[in-house]
Order: sequence, then structure tokens, then C-alpha cells
Amino acid sequence: MLFVLWEVSFVMIRIIGIGQSLRGDDRVGQAAVRLWEKTYPETVQQPNIFVDVVENPGIGLLNLIEGADSAILVDAVQSGAAPGSIYQLREKELAAFLAGADSAHGWGVAETLALGRKIDSENMPKKIDLIGIEIAQVKLGENLSVEVEASLSEAVRLIEEIIEASIS
Repeated sequence: MLFVLWEVSFVMIRIIGIGQSLRGDDRVGQAAVRLWEKTYPETVQQPNIFVDVVENPGIGLLNLIEGADSAILVDAVQSGAAPGSIYQLREKELAAFLAGADSAHGWGVAETLALGRKIDSENMPKKIDLIGIEIAQVKLGENLSVEVEASLSEAVRLIEEIIEASIS
């Protein structure tokens, strides 16, 4: 009797919404990922998709993405562009983009990823995408600004587009 084994390979994808839930627009990364979960429940339920919504992960971000094949990070950025502007950046573009931008998270995403590549590149995802959403304000206790909230549907579409490209 001859048995044929089919090798099934899954691309493990981590989607991480980053932000401070009590600081106005800074929670936009979390809000975008939560809206994506509601908009695409069939994608969320796939066994190779892992979702986290985190408050200021700092260096802990490395633990969240460890072992993944692909990571999608959604976060607030402040570069001086119009609030609600959306950037889709690959890891290599991130350091250059954030050179003039501020992060409300202290130790920023670009610095964290660079450190991860230096100390444990084998366990880092091969592909890392950042969806950065330009924010207007980070006032304690405030809701998302109108411009930033209006950008959520585009951010959600980009999350799904990146996932589809990663698994096809």
C-alpha cells in the first residue's frame, strides 16, 4: 500500500494593534485591529492568524512576533502630515520614515525591530509590515478625532490585503 503525504505549510501571521487606550488618537492601532476582527471574522478564525491588542509593548513586542512568518503592526504615528493619513511601510522603510516622527511609546517600533534583528534574527518574522496612521491628538480621556476615525476603514482594508498577499 502506498501512502502519499501532502505537506501542508501554514504561514503564521501575527496582527498587532498598538496604542494607549486612554490617550485619544493613540489608540488608533488598537481600534483598527478590533474593527478588522469584526469586519473579517472568517480570516480571524483561520488557525494561522494570531491577533493581539497591546498597550505600549516596548521591547516586549519582540516576544509577540517571535516565531511568526509575517507580522502586521498597526500603530499611531506623528510626522506632521494630515491626521488620518495612512502609511503602509515594510520593515526596511520604517527606520527612514520614523527618523522625523514621534512615538508615544518611548522605545519605538523601529528601534525594537532593529534590536530584534541584531539579537535574534532567526526568530524574527521574515516579513514585517507597519500600517501607520497619522494622529492629531493624544489627550488623556479623549476619543478618536474625526479625521483619524474616518481612516479606520482604509486601515482595515490594508490589514486584509496584506494577509491575503501573505497566504497566497
